[in-house]
Amino acid sequence: MGRRGIMGRMRWTAVIVALLLAASLGAQTPQRQPPSTLRAPTRADILRGEYGRYRANNDLLYYQLDVRVDPDKKAIAGKNTVRFRMLKDDTRIQLELYANLLVDKILLGATPLRYQRDLNTVYVDFPDTLRAGRTYEIEFHYSGMPLEQGRFGGLAFRKDPAGRHWINTANEGEGSSVWWPSKDQWRDEPEGMEIRIAVPNGLMDVSNGKFMGKTDLGDGYTRWDWRVHYPINSYNVSLNIGEYVQFSEQLGDLPMDYFVLPGSLEKARKQFAQARPMMEAFEKYVGKYPFPKDGYKLIEVPYSGMEHQSAVTYGNRFANGYLERDWTEVGVSLKFDFIIIHESGHEWFGNAVSAADTSDMWIQEGWTTYLEGVYVEALFGYDDALKYVNGYKKKVANKEPVITQRGIHRTPNQDMYFKCALFLNTLRNVVNDDARWWELVHDTFERFTYQNIMTEDIVRFFNAELKQDLTAVFDQYLRRTELPALELTFDDKAGTVSYRWKADERGFAMPIRVGSRPEWQTIRPTTDWQTMPNKLGKEKFEVATDLYYVNVSILGADGRPAAIAR
Repeated sequence: MGRRGIMGRMRWTAVIVALLLAASLGAQTPQRQPPSTLRAPTRADILRGEYGRYRANNDLLYYQLDVRVDPDKKAIAGKNTVRFRMLKDDTRIQLELYANLLVDKILLGATPLRYQRDLNTVYVDFPDTLRAGRTYEIEFHYSGMPLEQGRFGGLAFRKDPAGRHWINTANEGEGSSVWWPSKDQWRDEPEGMEIRIAVPNGLMDVSNGKFMGKTDLGDGYTRWDWRVHYPINSYNVSLNIGEYVQFSEQLGDLPMDYFVLPGSLEKARKQFAQARPMMEAFEKYVGKYPFPKDGYKLIEVPYSGMEHQSAVTYGNRFANGYLERDWTEVGVSLKFDFIIIHESGHEWFGNAVSAADTSDMWIQEGWTTYLEGVYVEALFGYDDALKYVNGYKKKVANKEPVITQRGIHRTPNQDMYFKCALFLNTLRNVVNDDARWWELVHDTFERFTYQNIMTEDIVRFFNAELKQDLTAVFDQYLRRTELPALELTFDDKAGTVSYRWKADERGFAMPIRVGSRPEWQTIRPTTDWQTMPNKLGKEKFEVATDLYYVNVSILGADGRPAAIAR
C-alpha cells in the first residue's frame, strides 16, 4: 500500500476512534448525538467535508465555467478555468467532480497535468512546486451524463408542460461537483466568476450574476454569458434552461428580473408582486441587498425552490403558503408566498453571510427562517410575527444538537431551521430593546457580509456588542439537545416562588419575563436556586413562553415535577 493509502486509512481510523470516544464520554461532550442517530461517516463524507492539506494550501480567486448542454443526450461537456493563489508551497491541490463524469484533461498552460481520483475527489498534481503567494490558473476539461439525484435532482433534464426542454440545477446537499468540477466545499469561495452556458437555439439559460450577452455559435447552439461580481458558494452556481419569457421592474438602481414559462406569465405578474415589498422589508431591517451589480432574479423551476445567489429559483405553484399549505398552521402563512420570502431571504443569510462548514448550517437556515418572521412583522405587524414564529414549535424535534461534527459532510437535522428561528426570537427578548435588536441584526449582517464564518464568530460578535457573555446560552440551544427548563416551586403560605434554570450548560444564565401580562417582571435565573416574593399565587403566575423558547417545570413540595408547560 502506498503512502497516500496508508495515510487515508490512518485518517479514517482516527475518525472512528474519535466517534467512539465521543460516545463513551456521555454528558461531558456537548455535541454528542443519541446512539440511535449516530452513523459512522463514509469515506465520501470525509473527503467532501474535511478541509485538509490540499484544500487549505490554496485560496480560490476566480472560476470561468464554460459548458455545453445537450438536452437530447442528457449530457454536458466543457471546462472550468480555476484561478487560485497558493498559501503554502506544495505540488498538489484538491478539486471535486462526481465519479460518473469523465476528466478529459487538466492543463496548466499547455502542459497536461497528472491527477488521481478517489470517489468524487480529484487530486491535481503539478510537475514543479507551486510557490506560496503566487497565482496559478488551470483548465479542467470534463464531460459526461450527470445522474439525476438528491431532493431536487442535482442536474435534472425534464420537460415543461408544453413538452419543451426544461433543465435545472439544485445541488446544495449533493454539491456542485454533481455537474461541474470545483473546489466543492463551503470554506473558500472565489471572488467572482463567469458562467457561459451553450444550449440549442431557441432555449435560454438563466444563471447567476449579470447578463453579459449571448452569442450564436453557428452550429445550432447559442451561448449565454453571465458574470458574478461577488464571492459565491459553489452550490449556489445554477443553470436554468428553458423557453423562458421575461418581465422586469426596478427598485431604485436594483434591477429585478423575472423568468417564467410562457403559460405562467400572468400568474407570475400577480404573484411576483410580493418580491418588491420583501426586498424593502429586508433592506429596512437587515441591510442593503448584497448583490446590486448582479441584480435580483426570480426564475420558475419544476421543484419548490432554492436560494441560488442573485438567481433565486421558484416552484411554489404561484400561490401563497408553502405548496399551498398553511406552513406554520396559525393562520399567517397563507398571507404570503413562502418560497419567494424564504429563498430570497437567503441572499442576506446563506449567500452574503455564509457558514464555513455544513456543521454550522443554522447560520444559513436558522437566520433565514427567522427572516420570514421579520417579513411578516414588516407587512402584517408584530402580533402576526410572534404568532408565526411560535407556530414553528411543533416542528422542532430536540433529538440531537443543531451543530454537527465538523469536517464531515453531513446535513444537520431540521431543527437548524425551526429551533434556531425560535432561538433568535429568544435572543431578541434577552436584549429586550427592539431598537438595539434591529441594530444588532443589521450590524451582524454588515460585519460578516461576503464572509464564511463559524458559530464562534457570531458568539464573539454578540458578546462584544452586548457586553455580556452569552456563550453558554448559544451552546445550550445549538450544541445541546434539550431546551433549558425554568423550574419553579411555589410557597403560597410564604408568598414566594423559587426558580432556577435546569440546563446542560452549568453556566447557563438567561433573563426571562414572568408574572402577568402586560406587566411582566424580568428575573435573571441561573442554575442555582433563587427566591422572590410572589403575590400572584401559583395559578396566576405566568412565564412569557411566546417570547422565549424554553420549557417550564413546576415542582411539587417533594421536588418532583407537578406540571410541565412549554
